[in-house]
Amino acid sequence: MSKRSDGFKVEESQRQSWLSIAAVWAGGMICVPSLMIGGVLVGGGLSMAEIVLSILIGYGLICAYMIFIGMQACDTGLPVAVMASGTLGEKGARYIISALLAIACIGWFGIQSATCGSAFARMICSMLGMKASPAFISASSIIWGLIMLATACFGFKGLKWLNYIAVPLLVIVCLYGLIAGIVTNDGGAVIAGYNPGKSSGMVFGISMVVASFALGGVISADYCRFAKSRGDVVKSSIVGVLPAGLFMLITGALMSIVTGRSDISAILASLGVPFIGLVALVLATWTTNVTNAYSGGLALSNLLGFDEGRFKVTTGIAGGIGTLLAAFGLLNVFESFLSLMSALIPALAGVLIASYWVVGAGRRENFHIRSGFSWTGVVSYVVGALAACITGGTFASFPALVRVLPFLNVPFFVGPVNGIVISLVLYVIIAKLVPSGETSQAV
Repeated sequence: MSKRSDGFKVEESQRQSWLSIAAVWAGGMICVPSLMIGGVLVGGGLSMAEIVLSILIGYGLICAYMIFIGMQACDTGLPVAVMASGTLGEKGARYIISALLAIACIGWFGIQSATCGSAFARMICSMLGMKASPAFISASSIIWGLIMLATACFGFKGLKWLNYIAVPLLVIVCLYGLIAGIVTNDGGAVIAGYNPGKSSGMVFGISMVVASFALGGVISADYCRFAKSRGDVVKSSIVGVLPAGLFMLITGALMSIVTGRSDISAILASLGVPFIGLVALVLATWTTNVTNAYSGGLALSNLLGFDEGRFKVTTGIAGGIGTLLAAFGLLNVFESFLSLMSALIPALAGVLIASYWVVGAGRRENFHIRSGFSWTGVVSYVVGALAACITGGTFASFPALVRVLPFLNVPFFVGPVNGIVISLVLYVIIAKLVPSGETSQAV
């Protein structure tokens, strides 16, 4: 290993129980966007059976690749931005993957901060009978961004304790909102009579579920590296993702059926309890957003050539940039670009799995950091990422481009999953065809 990668390794004293890691995943799943995805599935005309199957299959696919990535991280003790150096080379991981991860995480941190700050300002003003001014919304976004950032700077322990407090409370609040909605809106009869029209299909449902956590599955290494064993990675991933994801999306779907809304804070406010709705939204955003700042900080450290000793500095920079984006209302400009980032990144899972588990037979002694660019990894990743964008409808956000180059939008199955499979298969083929001495030419 290189000297710099040693600066990211996890010591045995830093290892955490699988329940601690599962709590972080559950905290990431229990969030307002998950409720909204449940509402989107209802809006897509899916039946309850299709919704449940879409959730199980979608999160099952994510758990499958995040477990392989997580077990490699547990073996090596490295975050994903550094672990990628064994597949794409140090320069490939640093200038391609770290840059993409940093941009994506910083951007999503800003979006979540803006969402939280805006909702907080509007709900406080609503309770006081006032109208929220743009200045108050911006100030609220800055304050909540800084609070979330402070939690992220505590590292894994900060995430663990926040989730121990927030996750049970969020579950209680979601259950309250669902029950209150059913009781006050004759929701039982509405749910029993739910009979959607034309369904958008299972592929649509699976795609929406995968897209909601595709990035989280890739950055799983940043947290699973603290696991004590491979078995703990498996347990924490399955227990942390599947139950919480199933609960939140079904809750969001049922709320949408009963009330016609999917935002829990709006639902609870309509039921006369805006304060509880506010607490739910803030905590839900908080537990999700600290992972954005944390992973963004790790990626930025690798991009700038630092080790984890300066993690708090780079996390502060990442969160600070995101907070400023939230405060100055620049996020709408970047949303399509950030969606592009989320489509590009999952293909990394394919090359990581191919390199460590197929070519390297899943043995720690076969893993090593490659200098320069490893063109086997770089080419496989780029092809997989492009396939994910083309088949996942990513370029549909750029209609002018698609009109000129229609082959850039060919929807097929689930874009991120397609990218993972293609990059994995291509990496194995190239590694087998090219002599080992040429598979990672340093530049």
